[in-house]
Amino acid sequence: MSITIEPKDATLGATITGIDLAQLDHASWETVRQAFLEFGVLIFPGQNLSDDAQIAFASRFGELETELAAISNERADGEVVDDNDLPYWILRGNERWHIDSSFKPLAAKASCLTAMAVPDAGGETQWADMRAGFDVLPNETKRRVEGLCALHSNYYSHEMLGQVPRTGDGYGFHTKGAPLRPLVKTHPETDRKSLYIGRHAYGIPGITEAQSEELLAELLELAAQSPRVTEHHWQPGDLAIWDNRRVLHRVAPYDYSQPRVMRHTRVAGDPASELAGTLPDTRATTYQPGQIALD
Repeated sequence: MSITIEPKDATLGATITGIDLAQLDHASWETVRQAFLEFGVLIFPGQNLSDDAQIAFASRFGELETELAAISNERADGEVVDDNDLPYWILRGNERWHIDSSFKPLAAKASCLTAMAVPDAGGETQWADMRAGFDVLPNETKRRVEGLCALHSNYYSHEMLGQVPRTGDGYGFHTKGAPLRPLVKTHPETDRKSLYIGRHAYGIPGITEAQSEELLAELLELAAQSPRVTEHHWQPGDLAIWDNRRVLHRVAPYDYSQPRVMRHTRVAGDPASELAGTLPDTRATTYQPGQIALD
């Protein structure tokens, strides 16, 4: 069985077949690793990995932030969530472009999803290439944004949905403050520059709140356009992994009365490149800074 890599019709993404992720030899793993850096998003149809096999595969990319978590609109009793449930709003928030864990002091390197149950229509995962997005910026804009940073907060992004989450309500509503991250990130392995934005980003120091919102929206609107966007129409058993240091992602809207159950594993970033200092997040109940507290 030979490995086939089929690039997507976009600046990012590839589908890989002819490979068993549960039984990777060294040469096959090296092919996957290089493709990950080249394409940013890899799709592996019909892998049907067990929990342990998914954890083992994701662990090849680095230390795990999250071994397994359900991204699901099903409650434990089998009923689907509704708009009275915080998980419903977390899922609706995922319909907006974002980077996993950018709101934590240590951002994620990679995210891995396996589809367990999918709706009849919609629910695709979409990715946007922020490396290509930076490349197409006018030179004047590049020079401007390379000198800027933005805060990242899960509280902020949910506030934009009309929600007021409380500290401890769920994943990401923490007390370590809002990380301050450059708008332009240099990839630690490829040395290529990418925009580092998305729905968690806000509050660019040195300009007004309105100017910050306008600039972030302008960058996102320009960058997240064809041919810099791709998507995957899930079938149960498919697996995808992507590079959070280069791409944004979101889920396409779907009928929330139908189950959509995804099994998620998240790879922690390398502190040398993904650890950011934090400032107090006024939306949290208190501030207990992590390793780097900014004045």
